[in-house]
Amino acid sequence: MNPGFLIGLIAVTATVCVWGIQLPVAKDAFAILDPYHMTSIRYALASVLMIVILLIREGQGAVRYDDHAFSASALGVLGMCGSPLLVFIGMALSRAEHAAVIVALQPSIAAIALWSLRGVRPQNFTLACIATAFFGVVLVVTKGEVLFVETQRELFGDILVFFGAACWVAYTIGTSRLAGWSIWRITVLTLLPGAIATALVTKTLVLMDHLEHPTQEQLFNVRWELSYLTFIGVLFALLAWNFGNRRIGPQNSTLLINLLPVSTFTYRASQGHRFESIELVGCGLVVAALVTNNLYLRAHQLRADKELPEKA
Repeated sequence: MNPGFLIGLIAVTATVCVWGIQLPVAKDAFAILDPYHMTSIRYALASVLMIVILLIREGQGAVRYDDHAFSASALGVLGMCGSPLLVFIGMALSRAEHAAVIVALQPSIAAIALWSLRGVRPQNFTLACIATAFFGVVLVVTKGEVLFVETQRELFGDILVFFGAACWVAYTIGTSRLAGWSIWRITVLTLLPGAIATALVTKTLVLMDHLEHPTQEQLFNVRWELSYLTFIGVLFALLAWNFGNRRIGPQNSTLLINLLPVSTFTYRASQGHRFESIELVGCGLVVAALVTNNLYLRAHQLRADKELPEKA
C-alpha cells in the first residue's frame, strides 16, 4: 500500500472516530452548559486559531472575501451556525447515538437534494439503500414503537438533528460556488460568519431571559469537554480530514465516515450504556446500507471508466 494513502487513511479514520466521540462528549456536558453557549465558545476559539493557520498558509490576501462576501456569509450561517446548533439542541433533547445515525445519513440526504434541485436521479440501487438506511434510523429512534408513544421529546430532538444534517449538506453543496478558493479559505471564511451568527443568537436568547450566561464554575466543570470539542473536534478534525481526504479521495472518505455511528455506539458502550437489540439492528442497517451503496457506486464508476477507452 502506498505510504501516502496509508497515512491519509489513518487521518480520515481518526477524524471519524473523533466526530463520533464528540457527540456523547457534548451530550454529557449539556448537563452543565447549554448547547448555545457551548457552540458559541468552541466556534469562537476555533475561528481565532483557524485564521492564524490560514494566514500562515496562504497570507493576508486569503482572508479577503472579494466578490463572495454574501454567498460565503450565507453559507457560513447555514453550515457553521444552523447545522451545529440544530444538531446540539436536538441532541440535548434526544440521545447521542440517535444523532450519530442521523448525521450518517448525510450522503443519502445529499443524493435526494441533488435529485430535487438539479434533477440528478439516483440509481434504483441507491434509492433502495437510502430507504434501508432511513428504516434503520427509524428503528434506532423509535425502538420499534411506531406510534412514538413514549418518545415524543426525543422524536422532536431527532427531527432537529435531521434538519441540522440537512443544513450541512446544503452548505457542502453550496461551497461549489466559491470557485478559486482553497479548502482552508472556504472553511475559515465561512466559519467566521457562522461563529458570529451563533454568538448573536446566544446573546439574543440571554437578553430575552431564555438563557443565562454560564458562570466561571460551570465553564471550569466542562473545561475538558470544551477542550475536546474545540481543539480535537474542530481544529484537529478539520486538519486531519483535509489532509487525509486529499490523499485517499472523496469516495474513500465517504465510505469511512459511515463508521461514525460505530464510533459513537462503541464509546457509549464503554461508558456502561446497554443498547437494546432493535437499536443495534437499526444502526447496523444504516451502516450496511450506506457502505453497500458506496461500494456499488465505486464499482459502477470503474466499469464506466473502463468503457470510455473502448468507445473512443
